[in-house]
Amino acid sequence: MIEVILREDIQTLGKAGEMVRVKPGYARNYLLPHGLAFEATEGNKKRIEAETKARGVRNAAEKTEAETAAARLSAVSLTIAGKAGEEGKLFGSVTAQDVADALAREGHTIDRRRIELDHPIKSLGEHIVSVRLHPEVHAEVRVSVVPE
Repeated sequence: MIEVILREDIQTLGKAGEMVRVKPGYARNYLLPHGLAFEATEGNKKRIEAETKARGVRNAAEKTEAETAAARLSAVSLTIAGKAGEEGKLFGSVTAQDVADALAREGHTIDRRRIELDHPIKSLGEHIVSVRLHPEVHAEVRVSVVPE
């Protein structure tokens, strides 16, 4: 096992700035070449501390910006039309891409990967869709699915 210091959050390993033990091949072939980690030397430890401070300041600014965007998004109510049968079931489904496109038409540019939809919407009616703007900030958007 080899010790490395993470530069970015890696879901299976830990958060940025943490020192973790990984197999040498994983470090040599993936983490180090992709710039996701440093070897755990004294110089790199000091370097990571400086990066962590800068990241803290940047993260606070991004969180504030995300909170204002969340307030704007929470007021948004989208209407998406789809072909539906008589029992209120859609022939297709409303996906995260459809929600992102509808948000773009309203003037809110959101990447579809930030829209947290457990499964595509397959029925008519009101649905609440969560949008992840920051790791700690989520906004909820009301989506009305109506028949065409």
